[in-house]
Amino acid sequence: MGEPGIFSDIFAPIEYLMNIVLTALYSFTEMLGVPSYGLAIILLTVLIKILVYPLTKKQLKSMKAMQRIQPQMKKLQEKYKNNPKLMQQKLMELYQREGANPMSGCLPMLVQMPILMGMYYTLFSFDYGGAPPSFAWMPSLSEPDPTYALPILSAATTLMQQWMMSTGEVTQQMRVMMVIMPIFIGWISLQFPAGLVLYWVTMNVVQIIQQGWTNRHDDDKEAT
Repeated sequence: MGEPGIFSDIFAPIEYLMNIVLTALYSFTEMLGVPSYGLAIILLTVLIKILVYPLTKKQLKSMKAMQRIQPQMKKLQEKYKNNPKLMQQKLMELYQREGANPMSGCLPMLVQMPILMGMYYTLFSFDYGGAPPSFAWMPSLSEPDPTYALPILSAATTLMQQWMMSTGEVTQQMRVMMVIMPIFIGWISLQFPAGLVLYWVTMNVVQIIQQGWTNRHDDDKEAT
């Protein structure tokens, strides 16, 4: 399977670092007596998600704040629809008053993107060496999962993650995306190496846990 995309050279330094860390984690699993590239991928994904958690937390809080003020935004947009300049001014006042920023959720994602893309390119064409590495029910992490179980998990965890993010009012467009995105992720997972899909599923699971923790922590704060 060839190298994906034309931008792999851009992420080559991160890919190189990921290769080193993944190999080191595999050596760690060997020390534990359970040599497994699958376990090494899971450990690397969890490590990455822990390191970027402060950014993830900021992004989740920003999204939650924007969802909370959606009804107020709609009222302002309807009230000042004939005066765009005044509408923007009123929206900015609302953002300041509620401590929301429509752009604050983008910066954490931009910072995380190089890491995520580096991981993607690493696992798409990772040289496991020797015999095809098996993990759990998968005969080889370098080939697509023949049982379709992992693609189904990738679609299911993507759906659950989106559902958890959609607190507050959900638009028709958001509902459509919540259906289309998991289906699309599941479909491309049928063609990707199992190691890459394992990374995606693990990332989703950790994200779901982090999001649940953040929401619960925020709810406790509001209760007090």
